[in-house]
Amino acid sequence: MSNRPLSPHLQIWKWGPHMLVSILHRVSGDGLAIAGLAMLLWWLGALAGGPEAYASFTGWVWADLGSLDWSGAAIFASLVKIVLKLVIIGISWAFFNHLCSGLRHFVLDIGAGFELTANRTWSIASIVLGFVLTAAFWAAIIWL
Repeated sequence: MSNRPLSPHLQIWKWGPHMLVSILHRVSGDGLAIAGLAMLLWWLGALAGGPEAYASFTGWVWADLGSLDWSGAAIFASLVKIVLKLVIIGISWAFFNHLCSGLRHFVLDIGAGFELTANRTWSIASIVLGFVLTAAFWAAIIWL
């Protein structure tokens, strides 16, 4: 039995932005499917549950971080509210990242952008644009 690998593996590939885009596309898709679906179902359940249930949902998800209670047993609830804010921001990043990466793949599917420099440029642009769109989205929510 020889000591060679059976097929080309990670040790011969040079990492590039196109590989990162592929991995982030899968991660963001899974994040949308798992965390996004959980939040969507919680929101829909709160809508169906009536005004009290919806007020409870918004109290957990949209709580103003400046008004959190940091005394005694409320510390855990305050930390959960912070984590929920991070989850919401992460879901929005996953959406915009997945959108940009999907548009890049659409362009590749129609036969354009296969040149090395174009592929590298659009890979980097896809990653950066996902973060920029997420920041712009939250800036619009906060200031409007």
